[in-house]
Amino acid sequence: MAYDSVDHEGALALRLDAELRRAHPRTILEAAVESFGDKLALVSSFGAESAVLLDIAAKVKPDIPVLFLDTGMLFGQTLDYRKQLAERLGLTNVRDLRPQYHDLATGDPQAKLWQTDTDACCHIRKVLPLDRALAEFDAWITGRKRFHGGDRLNLPVVEQADGQVKFNPLANWDKADLDAYAAEHDLPAHPLVAQGFPSIGCWPCTQPAEDGEDVRAGRWKGMDKTECGIHVARAPGTPNNVGGDI
Repeated sequence: MAYDSVDHEGALALRLDAELRRAHPRTILEAAVESFGDKLALVSSFGAESAVLLDIAAKVKPDIPVLFLDTGMLFGQTLDYRKQLAERLGLTNVRDLRPQYHDLATGDPQAKLWQTDTDACCHIRKVLPLDRALAEFDAWITGRKRFHGGDRLNLPVVEQADGQVKFNPLANWDKADLDAYAAEHDLPAHPLVAQGFPSIGCWPCTQPAEDGEDVRAGRWKGMDKTECGIHVARAPGTPNNVGGDI
């Protein structure tokens, strides 16, 4: 299933999705690596549910580029977890993406933008750094899952977005599948999970979720916002395919 540059990204994504829509996440990752090789990256938040996908990726291709968005406003526990988990799993190519000094100096000089415009804050600290990093890749892997609800209910396993192919190997898995895999492989949990955080982002905009609430209920709580913008299509006429934890 070698990547054919003549294939249009959309047609290629449709074909791969048809082939892989019921496949095991490892099979999906193997197909992604076979199709795109070094032009493939994995984007991870090293959040509450990240260990499973990172473990599978480490078993398939330990030197896969793993793009981690260090926004400058992450919990200290997330930064520690990123270092410990990468070492534990043997991931050798984790890249820390940070917002550019110029963007912060002009758009958020006092680091208070989150108080007045969360979309703009996410754009500077997440969307722009990731867009720059992804420019060298033809495809990338996310950790989104359908059980997170909302628009994610119709999430394909493989999709085309903004001229790139996106793989969502865990789209079919639910919380029980993730927990079972983590237990079987003795994967360490993010330390904030035990404190009631089922989904973890930046500290100013993340709160614990109440019992019975949606997994992402603690993200931007009380605001009309559910996504940071990474998975919202920016090309004209392209449908949005938003998602949960990266």
